[in-house]
Amino acid sequence: MQRSDVFVLLDDVQYKKNEWQNRNKIKTPQGWQWLTVPVHYTFGEKINEVLINNATNWGKKHWHALVVNYSGTTYFKDYKDFFEEVYNKQWKYLWELNIYLIKELSAFLGIETRLIKSSELQVEGEKTERLVRICKKLKADTYLSGNGAREYLDLNLFKREKVKVIFQDFEHPVYPQMRWRKNEEHRQDACATDDDFQPNMSVVDLLFNCGKKCTKNIGV
Repeated sequence: MQRSDVFVLLDDVQYKKNEWQNRNKIKTPQGWQWLTVPVHYTFGEKINEVLINNATNWGKKHWHALVVNYSGTTYFKDYKDFFEEVYNKQWKYLWELNIYLIKELSAFLGIETRLIKSSELQVEGEKTERLVRICKKLKADTYLSGNGAREYLDLNLFKREKVKVIFQDFEHPVYPQMRWRKNEEHRQDACATDDDFQPNMSVVDLLFNCGKKCTKNIGV
């Protein structure tokens, strides 16, 4: 997102069960755990059609997990009011919660990239064709892609429309991360070594441990 001029949120594509649209990972003394937003889902529904299942108090559970696992971090106090407010609110649609969090968290991190929902562009097509049409709609000459997309993108479609594709060769940064002393419940803030650093956590792990605009400080 930070490297982009415009970041498009694909809210009108098919929802995928057991992926990242409704869950993410946080660090705990036992390793990592999922924080999952329960949803009502029918196969074929688009992300912006998926309803949150509020029959259970999932917000209270999430908030409790953040308090238990991150209250001892350096910057938790700076953001606790925001997250407590988020989890006390009753959200109806998954996309509303997701986009609100993406916008607010990117602002906390000092990322000022313009955000657009794909549904606002009214672009049709499947897979690569859809991505190319989004680029053309926004008059973009370059598409920034994750490295894993090499396996399924049709690069010839981008080439035909004169849209350059750049694949990110992402290397996960190691940053100061909360860790627990062995055989103790006491936590300590310290620069984690390669051996005890837990990668691929939710961005809240970075935020609570490193604070505002930490993307610039660690060179992301």
